[in-house]
Amino acid sequence: MKKFISLLLIVFVIVIVFAGCKGKDKKTQKLNVLFIAVDDLKPNLGCYGDTVVKSPNMDKLAERGTIFTDNQCQQAVCGPSRASLLTGWRPDRTKIWDLHTLIRDKNPDVVTLPQYFKQHGYITAARGKIFDQRSVDKLHDEVSWTYKYEYPQNKRWINSKKRVPTQNVDLPDDKFIDGEILNQSVELLEKMAKSDKPFFLAVGFKKPHLPFVAPKKCWDRYDRDKVPLAKFQKHAKNAPEFAFQPSWELRSGYDDIPKNDPLPIDLQKELVHGYYACISHTDDQIGKLLKKLDELGLTENTVIVLWGDHGWHLGDHMMWCKHTNFEQATRAPLIFVAPGFKGGQKYSHPTEFVDIFPTLCELTGLDIPKGLDGKSLVAVMKNPQMKLKDYAVSQFQRHNGKQALEGYTFRDDHYRLTVWVPQKVREGAPFDEKEVVAYELYDYIKDPLETVNHYNEPDYAEIQTRLMNYMREYFKNRKK
Repeated sequence: MKKFISLLLIVFVIVIVFAGCKGKDKKTQKLNVLFIAVDDLKPNLGCYGDTVVKSPNMDKLAERGTIFTDNQCQQAVCGPSRASLLTGWRPDRTKIWDLHTLIRDKNPDVVTLPQYFKQHGYITAARGKIFDQRSVDKLHDEVSWTYKYEYPQNKRWINSKKRVPTQNVDLPDDKFIDGEILNQSVELLEKMAKSDKPFFLAVGFKKPHLPFVAPKKCWDRYDRDKVPLAKFQKHAKNAPEFAFQPSWELRSGYDDIPKNDPLPIDLQKELVHGYYACISHTDDQIGKLLKKLDELGLTENTVIVLWGDHGWHLGDHMMWCKHTNFEQATRAPLIFVAPGFKGGQKYSHPTEFVDIFPTLCELTGLDIPKGLDGKSLVAVMKNPQMKLKDYAVSQFQRHNGKQALEGYTFRDDHYRLTVWVPQKVREGAPFDEKEVVAYELYDYIKDPLETVNHYNEPDYAEIQTRLMNYMREYFKNRKK
């Protein structure tokens, strides 16, 4: 009897210890990361106030987290923007300002965001477009990933002999590149769900990048007659002409697009319709991805971040595509969802893509690496009323016919100051106000369409002084 009781006590102790260990493992389990990138997505989403676009899945995601309504990219073009976001460094540190320089040629020892998570015990993997392919090796920066990177090889054009900017195709989702990216991502999720390690899964959807090719069902969700066109289709008064761009990505890359003349209204409507259809197509894939996350029981233990790499001009200022320092090109969506944080929140003060790296570290309990250029957004996810920073910074290059210029733009809650300086400044030369070629000042309270450059107007003297102080502060403290 005593032996039996002793045996029962031993079994009881083992059960208690096992249960305690199991509970401890669950409590201390690291959070997963689902990192969703959407190519060329501007904040044309229902959760950002767009009443025409159909984006129910991204809207539902936003209801669970925090929307950053004044978020700015660091440079409004894919390669530099993504290089900056994924290193946590601004373009003047990465030295990636174009679409052909490799990140590791300039920064062989840089530790990227996924690489950092990999170093800290995470399984890391990517499908679709995360880095711009022109900025990394053939394996999409091989050192960043645990699993070998695979990129879908769908044709760019579907049943077309011409380079068409739009196409309405009656085919199922998996016949499109984003459908293929989704399927590969779902397979990875299923594989990662079986591991005892946390994962960092990066999923990069291609649309709404040109060409605007989407399933017929997505086109059918919109009435072309009700598709909104840009309200202001002129250059801003008093702005330098070199600040604008001639829509060269659209005009030179596709057939049947006027090379110089303004785009006809019917063509504008077709393009905007196509852009919206592509948003809906991507939204469908994101919905399926989130559903699979839920089915696998991973939702409650996963941090989700969704971002578009920059904005996009849809005819405003007579411009299409990106490649500027104006609001429609630099402002981009950013949504964070994390276990334990309140949903349905909006944060309206400036944030930047360099803030993503430190935010993901803090949300998952990793130490934030020293030397990053951004700030963690966790504090404002807890209290959206607080102000984390006074301004965000973007930049883009131009040529005024005489010299190469770099435009740095400083966006606060309501205004933007852009300063055009010799391009040597981005290379590390000291900033000298005497060398400034031009300034631009825009007011998003009274003039959200940027119709007038208000620089040096008496009514804006105080505002101008504040923004120029931001400019001086930035160049004084800039990391090179």
